[in-house]
Amino acid sequence: MSGAREWVKSALRGLARGAVLPEVLAYELASRVADRDVAFHHASQWLSLIPGYAGIYARREFYRLTLAACSADCQLSFGTVISHPGTRIGARAYVGLNGNLGLCTLGDDVLFGSDVHVLSGTRQHHFDDPDTPINQQGGELTQVEVGRNTWVGNGARILANVGEGCVIGAGAVVTRAIPDWSVAVGHPAKVVSTRK
Repeated sequence: MSGAREWVKSALRGLARGAVLPEVLAYELASRVADRDVAFHHASQWLSLIPGYAGIYARREFYRLTLAACSADCQLSFGTVISHPGTRIGARAYVGLNGNLGLCTLGDDVLFGSDVHVLSGTRQHHFDDPDTPINQQGGELTQVEVGRNTWVGNGARILANVGEGCVIGAGAVVTRAIPDWSVAVGHPAKVVSTRK
C-alpha cells in the first residue's frame, strides 16, 4: 500500500510542477524588470489562494523551484504567503492557514498553527529620523530561524530566533531569542518552563 501511495504522491508532484511552471517563468521574467522580492511576493499571494490539495502541491512545487531550500514533504496551507526567496523550509514542516513568512529558516518537523507570522527580524524598518518618512529610512532584514521540532501556536508573531524543540504559546510575540527546549508564552514571550 505504501508503494502505491508514494507513486500517487510522486505523480501529483509532477502534475503540480507542470502546472506552476508558467508562474515560475512569469516570476523569473518579472524579477528581471522589477524588484525580485516584489515579483516573488506577487507570485506568492496568487498561489496562496489555491484551496485544498491542489494548492498544497502547487505552493510546494513553486517554492521548491524558487526558494533557497524547500522540502518535498512540507505543507504550506491555504492563505500562506512567503515574502522572500531566501527562505528555507525543512522536511515535514507544516504551516497552518494564513501563515506569513518573511526571511526565515524553518527546521525539520516545525509545526505552526494558523495565522503565525515570522517577520524578518526586529529592524525591518528604521524610524530614528522623525523628519524622514519611515518608508524612506531603509531597514535590515535578518534570517530568523525556527529550530527543528518546534511547535508555534495560533496567532504567534516571531521576530527572533527560536531554538530546537520549543513550544511557543498561541498569541505569543517573540522579540528575543528563545533557547532550545523552552516553553515560552506572552507578549513579549517569556520562557516559563523547559522540556528537558
